Amino acid sequence: MTCQIVYHNGNCLNTKKPFARACRLCIEGCPHQAISEYRQLDAKLCTECGACMAVCPSDGFVDQTMHQLHDYLLGAKEIVLNCPQAIPRGFEIPCLGILDRDGWITLMLLAREKSVTIMTGVCAECEDRQACAASVQVFKQVHLDWPDHASVRIQVRPEEETVVSETEDGSKSVVRRVEMTGWRQRSMKKIEEWLPNLTADETYPMSRSRQWLLGVLEKTLEEKIPFRALTVADTCTSCGVCAAICPQGALQKREEMNPVIEDADKEEKIMSLRLILEPQKCVHCGRCVEICRPLALSFSTKQLSYRLLTGKILLHEGSPKYCSRCGKRIFDNSELCLVCSTSDPGSGSSFFL
Repeated sequence: MTCQIVYHNGNCLNTKKPFARACRLCIEGCPHQAISEYRQLDAKLCTECGACMAVCPSDGFVDQTMHQLHDYLLGAKEIVLNCPQAIPRGFEIPCLGILDRDGWITLMLLAREKSVTIMTGVCAECEDRQACAASVQVFKQVHLDWPDHASVRIQVRPEEETVVSETEDGSKSVVRRVEMTGWRQRSMKKIEEWLPNLTADETYPMSRSRQWLLGVLEKTLEEKIPFRALTVADTCTSCGVCAAICPQGALQKREEMNPVIEDADKEEKIMSLRLILEPQKCVHCGRCVEICRPLALSFSTKQLSYRLLTGKILLHEGSPKYCSRCGKRIFDNSELCLVCSTSDPGSGSSFFL
């Protein structure tokens, strides 16, 4: 049995659109240091805890068997998930670490129509307790943002259990002991070599957990879930750099010439710019917030329905700013560009010239 977690090169944000600060969430989030700087997975160190899948916003790392979990969640009358450290009662998941924010919200939505129970082992004795703890913190944050969500039961079960059965005449009972060792522990014994640059073939615009969330939310159109949505402050200069750097295409810009201006010399400079957000595509990578010079962008939790989540939202509409002296484009809230602000108006000399 080989490692089921593979690297999706086509889904990685660093591949979709390079950025000055490369995304390293998977490398920093792996509790076993099994991912190299080149996103190569060391199968000897990997325990398939799913931490890389949970922290990656675009499915750069995925478990090849996750489609089985999706089919189980939709088809089961009662959802019971158990980690490998617990006695099996339902569908076995590698670890709670595979559940990101969208995954937890999906379970909460399903809990409105059927029972959802998660069984875990003793986390203090598990080698993947860091991944599990990170997922629990995500659950707590969702609970704070959505206090009236349906209940999801989490029960702790040991690795072994005593089962008592009786014969037909009831004269005696037979006690047997069931010991469980997770499939990850069994499979890791069979993995003896490095599996470099293991990649998957399928590429898709949204993570599978987001696709599952939208599929469940579509059945209850009036339901609203907590979603970290992008907001724009009044300090926005309509430069459009944030839309240009978005690797998912979630933030788009629409530029139009201002028909009111009749001066031919200024016609190329004065434009109307609109920022349009598609929330379902946003993976909260934060690149737009980081690159915004006037600090006009931020994330805030809002209650969104399926229609808003899958629709298009007009975030901002305005005109770009230009230097009052030379007429060049300005990307902050100053009146002069960087060259003009450091130059002498009389001599025309500048620190940068």
